[in-house]
Amino acid sequence: MAVIYGDRVSRRLLPLSIEEYVVENDPVRAYDAIIDAFDLNEMGLKVYENNVGAPPYDPVAMLKLLVYGYSYGIKGSRKLERALHHNFSFIWLLGGLTPDYKTIANFRRFNKKLLEKALYQCSKLCLHLGLIEGNVLFVDSSKFRANANMNQVWDEKRCREVLKKVERRINELLSSCEEIDSQEDASGIGSYVEMKEELKDKEKLRVKVEGLLKEFTENSELTQFNSTDRDSVKVHGRQGTHAGYTAQVVTDEKSGLIVHSEVQSKSNDHNEFSNQIKQAEEVLGKEAEAACGDGGYFQVDDLKELHDRGTVKRRWLFPVVSIRVIKVWGLLIKRTSHMMLKLMNTSVRQIIDFASTVLRRKTMPGNISYGEK
Repeated sequence: MAVIYGDRVSRRLLPLSIEEYVVENDPVRAYDAIIDAFDLNEMGLKVYENNVGAPPYDPVAMLKLLVYGYSYGIKGSRKLERALHHNFSFIWLLGGLTPDYKTIANFRRFNKKLLEKALYQCSKLCLHLGLIEGNVLFVDSSKFRANANMNQVWDEKRCREVLKKVERRINELLSSCEEIDSQEDASGIGSYVEMKEELKDKEKLRVKVEGLLKEFTENSELTQFNSTDRDSVKVHGRQGTHAGYTAQVVTDEKSGLIVHSEVQSKSNDHNEFSNQIKQAEEVLGKEAEAACGDGGYFQVDDLKELHDRGTVKRRWLFPVVSIRVIKVWGLLIKRTSHMMLKLMNTSVRQIIDFASTVLRRKTMPGNISYGEK
């Protein structure tokens, strides 16, 4: 049977320009056109071209890199850096720029708000293309484990109990030290270093607990916090009780696209139904006709406002919405890239032509502005 072998010796020439690295209907061109159509002024993205010192990389190109990379599951900054050297679509997208992994990580850390704005712009584009209607919204939440131990979760009651035990143990150690000192003076035996070290450790613990208790005294709204990760709380999930967060996600009925998401330092969904629906409506620019959530959101006072305006019907329906479990730190980028993957159902050529029209006119149909205000 004939076998096809590779050839590493024969000379071959790559295309003369980076533009020829990808074909006309490659999905990367749609990503490029969509982000170019964003209103960068509204997103708060500013480029200072006259600053002294080493010039920064183009922030628009860095945004394209993050969104495109996360859409295809490339999350780590080092893997993104490697793709810029080995993957033709990444090379084409950034026009041959090769920022190192530290630059990519810093851009992501310092521009989280920019990713929120990117979702807002994606929602506008999806509304125009008919991928989102905004008439029926579904809200649900997931619990995410924090990188913190449950033993570091403190509340006022625990602080007072630990402080009492520490003070009692310190008194016992002091009494023992006095007794040992009297015995040493009589017999000339050396001191017990272990006893003094234990006393020193207990003193440190007492100072720490007193500082934690002071925070509860000064802040009446504070109920508990984790000394390792102050943003995490005690949550109850399928994996039991652990330190973590609650991520709220609102999706549209038509295509299941994520319209709004938020990571909270809460252990339940109480009083979040109307709050999440209203924030999703702000993104969409319209009021929903109906909103659905599961039983965890059932709070009469919270539902009353939406019920009075007719969004929540008299017979409340609470179907459970199944969503993709995604990491907390990548949530903002993931929801944006998920929208863009849905946009791929529309032909790449149509999206590119549409974005080109937007760039020429600087105005989006339907009173959606994509130009300078």
